[in-house]
Parts: sequence; C-alpha cells; structure tokens
Amino acid sequence: MLDKRAQTLLKTLIERYIAEGQPVGSRTLSRHPGLELSPATIRNVMSDLEEMGFIVSPHTSAGRIPTPRGYRLFVDSLLTMKPLERAEISEMQGAIQPDQPQRLINQASQLLSQLTHFAGVVIAPRLQQPRIRQIEFLNLSEKRILLIIVTENGDVQNRILYTQRSYTPSELTEAANYLNQNCTGLDFAQVKLRIHDELRQLSADMTELMTAALDASGQAITDTSSQYAISGEHNLLEVEDLSANMGKLRKLFALFDQKTRLVQLLDVSNRAEGVQIFIGGESGIASLDECSVITAPYEVDGRIVGSVGVIGPTRMAYERVIPIVDITAKLLASALSKT
Repeated sequence: MLDKRAQTLLKTLIERYIAEGQPVGSRTLSRHPGLELSPATIRNVMSDLEEMGFIVSPHTSAGRIPTPRGYRLFVDSLLTMKPLERAEISEMQGAIQPDQPQRLINQASQLLSQLTHFAGVVIAPRLQQPRIRQIEFLNLSEKRILLIIVTENGDVQNRILYTQRSYTPSELTEAANYLNQNCTGLDFAQVKLRIHDELRQLSADMTELMTAALDASGQAITDTSSQYAISGEHNLLEVEDLSANMGKLRKLFALFDQKTRLVQLLDVSNRAEGVQIFIGGESGIASLDECSVITAPYEVDGRIVGSVGVIGPTRMAYERVIPIVDITAKLLASALSKT
C-alpha cells in the first residue's frame, strides 16, 4: 500500500500526463499546487513508485509516465469521477430513442464514439437463438455446394460446403427436403437433437452432406447470434499514442475486422456488475496492449442481454469516459425496453 503522500503524487502525475501527453518530471510536480513537496522529496517518492512498477521513465526523457499497473491503481483508488452535465445527458437521451434493435445498437456505438473520440462498440446477444425457416442447396462446382439458411427473423446466411464427391441436383433437393421437414420452426439445438440419431440410418454419402450442412448451419447461427456494431475506428488514427506504431495499429484494426475475440472480451461484462475496465494486457489480447477497454452491461426486462464499450489509448480521461459508458448502457437498456 502507498502512503498518502505517494498516492497524491501518483495521482497528480497521472492526471498531468493524461492532460498533456508528456513525461512528468519532479520540477513540474514541485510547482503543482497542493503537493507542497521539495523537488528532492518528489524525486525520492518517484523513485519508489518506479521501483514498485507504477511509473516508468522513457529513454528519451527524465520525466515519468504511468505504467498499466499505475493506471490500474489510479482508476481503482485515486480517480476523481467527473459527472456529466445535465445538458450532456439530455443530448445523449435524444440520440438514443426507441427504434428497431439494430438501429439502436448503431446509435449507441456512434454516440460512444462521438462523445469520447475513440472507438465505440455495442454487443447485444439475441434473446433467443433464431429458428430455421428454410434450407436450400445449390451446386457451385463438382465438389462445392452453396448452403443457404433462412431464419424466421429474415436473416439469410450462406456457407460453402466442400464435399468428398459431387452430388446431383436431385440428391441436393432430396437433402433439402429432408432437412426442411425436420428443421423448420426449430432452433439449431433442437435440430441437432431431433435428427442426430436419424443420420445413422442414411447412406454414407448423404450422411456426409447432412453432417457438413449441420456443422455449417451451427456456425452460421452462432455468427449471427450476436448483433455487433463498432463506430469511430478512424478516430484511433488521430491518437498519437497509437498512431506512432503503425504495426500495432494495423493489428488493432485487424482485431476490429475479425471481431470474435473482441466480442468475447465484451461478453465478460455480461457476467459482471457495473463498469469494467481492462487496461493494456489485462484484456488478454495482444493487439490491445497499448489500449484500455471500458465496458458496461445493460439489461432488458431484468436480464443482462449485451454490453457497450469504448476502446482507446491507456492515456484517456477515465473520469469522463467511464460515466459516458455507464449512462449509454442505461439509456440503451431503457430504449430497448420500449421497443
């Protein structure tokens, strides 16, 4: 545990660094009102903080900057939250009005991006797994078949199947008819349960096609089981802390394109209460090592159904971003409950 003097100095250093983006030296801190410490004392305390891993000295400067561990102590124990103004909250309410769920999700991600100037993300798992309306097969080439899956909510998913042998149009029609007779109106879990044993009674060739179709259907249903929106990725190009390393920035944008691991990270907040903050390597995703992710879950009818989040540099105004994420989650929950 740090004593009061060390906590105050660390808090002041981090706030100064967040505001100005430059390493903070002992002389700068000695002139800060409220510290009332000599430069020599400040140097000694900073040396202790560095030894404990809360701050570090860049090679190009005698000043110090916070480490992820320093940021963690700051947001957990030292942060002075800055409540949003009533006018700001009113503007946020106006930006998220009851509408179709997908539009609401897009509105929320755009709002997060606009208010923070970082990337805004919203993930909303479907309340129920979609049910299958129709399945069709279409020959593309000798051993390539297009699987078309239509769900009852109107989603259409296409998957290419690679088979060991070619199938005639009549065989594909037979397979489609069989699946439609057994699958229509059921979700994927029910489909697997119903026809698992029956597949054993089909010929080996048809079993291969059916199994491939079921595997691809399961992947398609899983891929569409979460509505996902991200806005403002381009804002991160303007963040000096991130744009200075184009290699890492490219990996970050690749993460946005792939989305799977990012979805998994934000889903963690679905199992927690309130705002969650992941600083640097805490996310477990290498491309986010120089970023912070702030998330909050939201509810519909008393049940957590999704999460909202902001992705930005570790040097961000946490006292402002945290309430923005928290209030956006509450406004989105309210709007979805009215749709």
